Amino acid sequence: MSATAARTAALEVLRAVRRGDLADRALVREQEVLAPRDRALVHELVFGTLRLRGRLDHALAAFSSRPIDALDADVLDALRLGAYQLLELDGVPAYAAISETVELVKLAAPKASGFANAVLQALHRGRAELTFPALAADPRAHLATWGSHPAWLVARWIAHFGVEETAALVAANNARPELFLRVLRGSGTEAVAALAEQGIAAATSPLDTQLVRIDNGADVPAALRTVPAVVQDPAAALVVRFAAVPSSALVADLCAAPGGKALGLAAGAHYTVAADLSLRRLRRVRENRDRVQAQQPLPLRLGLVVADGRAPPLRPLDAVLLDVPCTGTGTLRRHPDGRWRVGPRDLAALVALQRTLLDAAAARVRPGGLLIYATCSLEPEENEDQVRSFLEREPQFSLEPGSAVAPGLIDAHGFLRVLPQRQGCDGAFAARLRRSGR
Repeated sequence: MSATAARTAALEVLRAVRRGDLADRALVREQEVLAPRDRALVHELVFGTLRLRGRLDHALAAFSSRPIDALDADVLDALRLGAYQLLELDGVPAYAAISETVELVKLAAPKASGFANAVLQALHRGRAELTFPALAADPRAHLATWGSHPAWLVARWIAHFGVEETAALVAANNARPELFLRVLRGSGTEAVAALAEQGIAAATSPLDTQLVRIDNGADVPAALRTVPAVVQDPAAALVVRFAAVPSSALVADLCAAPGGKALGLAAGAHYTVAADLSLRRLRRVRENRDRVQAQQPLPLRLGLVVADGRAPPLRPLDAVLLDVPCTGTGTLRRHPDGRWRVGPRDLAALVALQRTLLDAAAARVRPGGLLIYATCSLEPEENEDQVRSFLEREPQFSLEPGSAVAPGLIDAHGFLRVLPQRQGCDGAFAARLRRSGR
């Protein structure tokens, strides 16, 4: 396959993202028919372009004779791919970046090919003079353009975190995410030794001894065959550790897919039910469960059920994990397409859904049992505000501070709070809510 095929596949992924698909899911589909070298290029082009879209749009606007938001969507995405290669990929010759982008535009909108060539040629010639708003003079504009984050989100974060902390958060989101395995049996140190025997370099994480970091270029399937583990960011693993579910507990994870937290719970609890609305997504949970089960003599007691979290068909249990659908603003480094998919209206709708899910989950917790509410969001409305509202209308529950993770990860209220700019991983929030009675 040629590089042109890789660039065509990258444009197809961006089209799918515009239609509402997730970038990683669309990428897998397009990569299936490509050679390994082209797969790597498609991944770089797609995730690099999505991560730096705001920066690329600012650069393109500076050299375009037309407002870029008025351009045909395929033309704009092709120009973004070309601009990313010109500005960020030193290994791609400028002539190749320009000529092959023009070919993409010819396929999508033939009449726009001359325009695309003119914009990219001008960008190539004038890149040294390209300027961005300064952080000190206009922090919102700087972090929206050079920082490549939506202006509405930047404004929220500055109001909540301040300029300096927001700038650090934006920089953390623009870093390439590291790859971690959450070891389900045995210790992280044992896993590192086993991986080393297979030629896979690894190291345990200071955030959790069961987390093992491996190189992004490592053979992940080989690593998963070597140790009983799942691919999981430290933030997600910390939610499970923070939950501190007893080994005798009957547990339900009501929004379980893709299943990393459910598997983490099952590794320690007596029995865990993984429930999710999506049968397709639950199949991934089952595949991971069966793979891990085959690697160890001890049973992994994990059952699966297709169920709506708003009305889960479960009797009251010892513990319920509710990892709710959310804006995902803590995972924008790993899922850069999320930056451009979520807006203020989505936030309001998700808060309403979370409230409904919380009330339903509370009814599935036995007296004396535990409800763990979790998100991968940084937004107060989805996190502490949601918990406080719940406690006001459900007085039989009370906040129970966690202690199973490093003290620096638990705030003054007892919430788990993981921040990308401080911990160098995804963001996460969790609260432990104990039901009164026995």
